[in-house]
Amino acid sequence: MRQQIGFVNVAGGRVAYATMGTGPPLVFPPPSFAHLGVELESEPVREFFEALASRFTLIRYDRLGTGLSDRVRPPGSLTVEFEVDVLEVLLDELEIGRTSLFGFSYGGVVGAALAARRPERIRRLLLYGVYADGAAITSAALLRSVTGVLRNDWELGSRLLAEAFAPDADQQSTAHFVRLRRESCDGEMAASLLELWWRTDLRDVLGQISAPTLVLHRTDDHVVPIGLGRALAALIPAAHFQALEGHFHLPWLGDRDELLHSAGAFLGFAPPPPKEAERGADRPITLTARETEVLRLVAEGLNDSGIAERLVLSSHTVHRHIANIRARLGAPSRAAAAAYATRQGLI
Repeated sequence: MRQQIGFVNVAGGRVAYATMGTGPPLVFPPPSFAHLGVELESEPVREFFEALASRFTLIRYDRLGTGLSDRVRPPGSLTVEFEVDVLEVLLDELEIGRTSLFGFSYGGVVGAALAARRPERIRRLLLYGVYADGAAITSAALLRSVTGVLRNDWELGSRLLAEAFAPDADQQSTAHFVRLRRESCDGEMAASLLELWWRTDLRDVLGQISAPTLVLHRTDDHVVPIGLGRALAALIPAAHFQALEGHFHLPWLGDRDELLHSAGAFLGFAPPPPKEAERGADRPITLTARETEVLRLVAEGLNDSGIAERLVLSSHTVHRHIANIRARLGAPSRAAAAAYATRQGLI
C-alpha cells in the first residue's frame, strides 16, 4: 500500500503529510520526532499502518522541525497550543470537518488537546501510551541528563532512546528506530521536543472532551507507566480504560494484534473471524513443523519474545512465522489463528 505525500503551509513553515488507504478519515499525529520517508521501511511499522489504512484514509504528518517538514521552527512554537494549531490547519487543508483520531504518546497528547479545544471536530478518540502530566513521567534531573546527551552526542543519544523505547526489540527494529531518529532531526531539536513533552500538562482541560474515548496502555510500558494512562482516563468524562499485556511503548512491537483488535472494535473496523466454510474441503490446510510449534506457543499466550526464547529463534523470525500462519489460515489475528487451528486439530 503506497502513501501519498503532500505539504501544507502553517505558521512558520511547511508541514509534510501522508495519506494511505480509502474510507473515512483517521488521523495519526506524530508521536515524537518521526520521518514519513523512513517510517514505512520497517516491516512492523508498515504492517501496523496498513492495517489501519485497510479501512480508513489514514493521515500522518511530520512535526515541524522534523522529517520531511521544514527543519526550522519559529521562535515560541514549542508549545502544545502550536501543535494543535498545526493539526487544525492540516484538517482544514484536507477539508476534514470531523474525524476519528488515533493518538500515540505525544501524538495522543496533541489529539486530546484538540478534542478538548474543538469537541465538534473529533468523532472518536483513541489514546495509546498517553499521559496528561508530562512531568510525572520522569524527574527533572533525569530529563536534564538525557537532553544533555542528545545535544552533545546525537549518535549516542539516538541509541539510548532506542534502548528506552524498544527494549528487547530485534536487531532490525532497533536499527530502524535509531536511523529514523537520526534522520528525523538533529540532537538539539530532539532535546527540545523531549522538554516540550515533559512540561505539557492537560489535566485542567481534559474534562472538556466529549467524544467517546478509549485509553489503551500496556501493563509494563517502560516509557510511560500505566498509572499515567489510568490517571488520564479518569480525567476524560467519556473515557474507557483498557490494559494490554506487554512492555513495548511502540504499538507496532510486541502483541500488536491485541492492540489492533481493541482499536478496531472501538473505531469500527474489526475484521470478521475467518469463515471456515469458505476455505473449501478441496483445499486442506497444513502447517510446517516449525509453524505448528510457534502456533502452539501462541495458543499458550506467549508473545513474540517469549516464543523466540523458547524455540531459540529471533523475534523477527517468529514474527514472520506468525504472519505466514495468519495468511495461510486467513486469520485476522494471532489469537484467531490459534483458535481456528485448535478447532481443526492442527495443533
